[in-house]
Amino acid sequence: MTPSQLRAFLAVARHRGFSAAARALGVSQPTLTTQVQSLEREHNVELFFRRGRRVDLSETAQRLLPIAQNIAELELDALNLLVNSGALHVGHLRIGAVGPFHVIEMVDAYRARYPRVELSIRLGNSAQTLADLENYVTDVAVLASFTDDARFHAVPYADHAVVLFAHRSHPFYQRESVTLAELDQQPMLMREQGSTTRLALEKALQQAGVKVQVVMEIGSREALREAVARGLGLGAVSEAEFVPDERFRMVRIEGDPVSTHTYVYCLAERREGRLVGSFMKIAARS
Repeated sequence: MTPSQLRAFLAVARHRGFSAAARALGVSQPTLTTQVQSLEREHNVELFFRRGRRVDLSETAQRLLPIAQNIAELELDALNLLVNSGALHVGHLRIGAVGPFHVIEMVDAYRARYPRVELSIRLGNSAQTLADLENYVTDVAVLASFTDDARFHAVPYADHAVVLFAHRSHPFYQRESVTLAELDQQPMLMREQGSTTRLALEKALQQAGVKVQVVMEIGSREALREAVARGLGLGAVSEAEFVPDERFRMVRIEGDPVSTHTYVYCLAERREGRLVGSFMKIAARS
């Protein structure tokens, strides 16, 4: 049963006549009659008994009618869903991110523009976040590193200096800033291998010929903060991720020689999609 045959059958059943049904659908009576007859021939059934200008439903038509009505309602539901989704009145956008800081800012801007779209956030490390994007677990991803993989489309979002933070007992606590050279032999608390903040800091230290003492590797920002708060060493974090605390203070590196870069990713094949594209455009304008 084609959509046009479905509509023709329902119209005749509702109006109990071909002329009235044709007027209701805005088609000619011969066109509507042809649609109904083709449906009957295709399935070798009789749907209507013609009694002058009036028609009655056969037993088959009576049993088909509620099914056809359900199909028509589902078709309308599908159309409404597509129309509303295209206009972003409904939808669910799944966001992957390596941290909550930038993504919450983006979500706030997105919801101001598209308040009816449901948003969910999935946090993970860089490798997992990209894998989720590739496997359609998420629709967009917020990462602190760039990849030129052709499968992904990336939009730069923000650059932020990497800063230090020192416990109140540390000599740097009294300083607004220090040079890279002053970090030589300083006890440092580092994020895990592969952390974009750590990679950026280590690259700058290596170029400056400075060696620090890595006293501990820590796998989360929260644990890093607590370790600094207990005076175990200096910490380093993107300025956007620094959370003030009375137990320590932020100390800049003079000239801001270390920075991290935030990008928003989507699959290249999905960049023109209405839902995904809307988020990418919001991120690009921020």
